[in-house]
Amino acid sequence: MNPLSTLILAFAMSTDAFAAAVGKGAALHKPRLSEALRTGVIFGVIEAITPVIGWALGSVAATFVADWDHWIAFCMLCVLGAMMIRNGYKDDPEEAAPVVRHSFWLLAATGFATSIDAMAVGVSLAFIENNIWITAAAIGLATMLMVTIGVMVGRLVGSVAGKRAEILGGIALIGIGATILYEHLSA
Repeated sequence: MNPLSTLILAFAMSTDAFAAAVGKGAALHKPRLSEALRTGVIFGVIEAITPVIGWALGSVAATFVADWDHWIAFCMLCVLGAMMIRNGYKDDPEEAAPVVRHSFWLLAATGFATSIDAMAVGVSLAFIENNIWITAAAIGLATMLMVTIGVMVGRLVGSVAGKRAEILGGIALIGIGATILYEHLSA
């Protein structure tokens, strides 16, 4: 995978976390930079770990499916992208009253929920030539940045921007899947 694909993948993986962070920021009463960074670090670490777990699981299976691995990566990324697009169009109920700080466990649970797709992407990355450590670090750093920004602007823009980012992330995942398929079929 080339550096541009890694960068696009990293930011695509961070869009659902960004959408959640915008919601978290909207629920907070005057979020401070320290709270935004705390939230960003929690989400970023979780989002960096999950593709490595997925990659490890996929690596075990890679030898059994080497002849059609590019189709697996393509299908998984397309399904995940479609799910992100669908979620971007869903209406979520608003949180009730603003809070000063979210608990670590609430943030960790939300971070894990938004990183399930990164684990699935990690599985698909086991089937292609890729340095999982660089990709996982890029995903973690992009998520940390996007979540920090999302919390800070959450009060101003609400959940609408987060939903649009998730739709764009889904489109990017489908594009990456198509690129992987094209590269393998044309080689």
